[in-house]
Amino acid sequence: MIKTTLAIKREPLYRVKGVCNVMGTFASMAAVHHSPDEAKKGLYGAFGEIYRINDLMSVHKEDSEVSLLNRNGFYEGVSRDTKYVIQRANYFSELSDGVFDITILPLLKLWEESVRAKKLPAGVEIAKKLELVNYKNIMVEGNTVRFRKADIGITLAGVAKGYAVDKAIETLCGYNIKHALVNIGGDIRVIGRKTESMPWKIAVRKPRNKSRFSTTVELYDQAVATSGYYQRFFNDIIDPKAGKPARGMVSSTIITDKAIDADILSTCMFILGKKRGMQLIRTLEGVKAPIIE
Repeated sequence: MIKTTLAIKREPLYRVKGVCNVMGTFASMAAVHHSPDEAKKGLYGAFGEIYRINDLMSVHKEDSEVSLLNRNGFYEGVSRDTKYVIQRANYFSELSDGVFDITILPLLKLWEESVRAKKLPAGVEIAKKLELVNYKNIMVEGNTVRFRKADIGITLAGVAKGYAVDKAIETLCGYNIKHALVNIGGDIRVIGRKTESMPWKIAVRKPRNKSRFSTTVELYDQAVATSGYYQRFFNDIIDPKAGKPARGMVSSTIITDKAIDADILSTCMFILGKKRGMQLIRTLEGVKAPIIE
């Protein structure tokens, strides 16, 4: 659904908003433009881009590139999008000494199955799945991605939403939209300002009390993402070193230029904990961690 409201009464600018259900969550966006019709075209194009990324990377779609890679152990002719996301994820895996690892899927499935059975996975089960978790077992050669070992599986759940946000922003810019916000499940990126005199203000909810906010951050041509324990049945941010849900923090919020990086780094921070997480953040230019709980 897309609706139009007057954004700035004294100027011929309109704020056009849209929302849809995709990637297992809600995606919303707002664009400020002189022409509401042009803004609507931009939003439709940006939503289309989000659906395209989901079709490539969802583990829940049998014909996605990620699902075919997981099923066959290799994928020839991989798209530039999926290749880039895998390589970007592995770049941060290297920086974080494997704290972020997209080969976590077998371990994540074990925990999900155990929780459905209302039990905790046995130590021997965790140890067996841990043998499959290692980002270095992903090989990217030209347009082919393959696994070094059998039974490996990847999930891009911790990175695809951020990438889709970036691609949506890129699409909006292609429609000459200079002021916009895109939000997919809390992964947010903005360009320009909300009005000509006001930055975009993002309220960050407290993980264990969604009726309250930790803080409000002001963004201009930046992205923000938060990882936290948001009262799920179990914390599905798995520490790939321990094989168990991460417990070092309640939430971590990262601000940086691109949503894909904020998405990954908020997960890294959450797993590493405050001290080790800040050591990583300080090595990166243009990255801020305004909320660590």
